[in-house]
Amino acid sequence: MEIDISLFLEKLQEEIKNYKVPIVELVSVQTRDPFKILVATILSARTKDETTAKASKRLFNVAPDSETLATLSQDQIKELIYPVGFYKAKAGYLSKLPEALKVFGGKVPRELDDLLTLPGVGRKTASLVLNVAFAKDAICVDTHVHRIMNIWGYVNTRTPLETEMSLRKKLPIKHWQNVNTILVTFGQGTCHPVSPHCNRCILLNMCPQKGVKPRRKTI
Repeated sequence: MEIDISLFLEKLQEEIKNYKVPIVELVSVQTRDPFKILVATILSARTKDETTAKASKRLFNVAPDSETLATLSQDQIKELIYPVGFYKAKAGYLSKLPEALKVFGGKVPRELDDLLTLPGVGRKTASLVLNVAFAKDAICVDTHVHRIMNIWGYVNTRTPLETEMSLRKKLPIKHWQNVNTILVTFGQGTCHPVSPHCNRCILLNMCPQKGVKPRRKTI
């Protein structure tokens, strides 16, 4: 029997209000600047939120927009964003970003296919920018979304891309903008990839827990 996805997401929306919010959502609260949201999203890949926040602040203090970013060398960018994950590769992406944005008048584009032409931008990053910077309906699927949707049995997929395609067909559009924030926050706070806190999960009595073992025992 398939879960009531709206019920699950609405319960978690309330549950995570006191959880730490992922870095890109924090940036969006502080600024609606698409450029800063795009850069922070690129920096956040495989990097802890605290590290991303500090690196973003250092970089934006020096280069708050595309024009000033263009004046920095790759080595300068590298120094500013260290120690984010894959900082050397990300410095390369960011050094090429101002030139790539010239195609769009120096602005961050508002369409998925256009975003995907930018250096260092994959489907997850592009969808998240559309969600956070432009409030557009796009499904951002990272490892937490992929993993939790499979634990719930809402999808039966092998990769995040397969999960995105499946969710596009069946997830109610009203959830497209917030599903990533909800499940990333929930995944970091309770439904961990290893030894999740099933004992304190508000969905414990409803969750199919597919493939979840070992589980923390209820005390």
